[in-house]
Amino acid sequence: MRSKRQADMQDYLQVGVLTKPHGVRGAVKVFPTTDDRTRFKKGLTFYLKGKKETKTVKVENVQFFNQYVILKLDCFTTPEEAAPYQGCALLVDRENAVKLEEDEYFLADLEGMKVVTEEGIELGVVDRVMPTGANEVLIVRAFGGVFDGVEVPEGEEVLLPSIKECIKRIDPGEGRITVHIMPGLL
Repeated sequence: MRSKRQADMQDYLQVGVLTKPHGVRGAVKVFPTTDDRTRFKKGLTFYLKGKKETKTVKVENVQFFNQYVILKLDCFTTPEEAAPYQGCALLVDRENAVKLEEDEYFLADLEGMKVVTEEGIELGVVDRVMPTGANEVLIVRAFGGVFDGVEVPEGEEVLLPSIKECIKRIDPGEGRITVHIMPGLL
């Protein structure tokens, strides 16, 4: 299903972050930010978002090491060439993103969605999504108001765990997430 918000969504999705050079031939250690580490394959093209520009890069070699992926990209031949890209994002365009199952969403697509309680009260807007070890956490910028007897000031960050007891429905077509405010959450 294509959402009305398609034009607002990011054209690229982050799949990893370069942590540091690895070895003497310009390979880089990448921390994957995708659930599917096997998506890193020899011959694939990614986009490297540098501090000043975004460039197209091709994977020449792949190794898996603990939670990291070691990539030899065609744009680096020395560690010195790779060093300025520490902390930079490795991206993929939507056409080459993994296919989602029903009720799965890209975290980037949740950003900017309105968050509404089961009672229909507007809580705020998803500012960003924070991955944690167990589950993601939606960081919602509150509109302000009283929820379950608790006053939440405008602009305050409300942290909502992305678990079925809290997130009741995601409607990309409406740009809306319906939530249950669990006791003690606010």
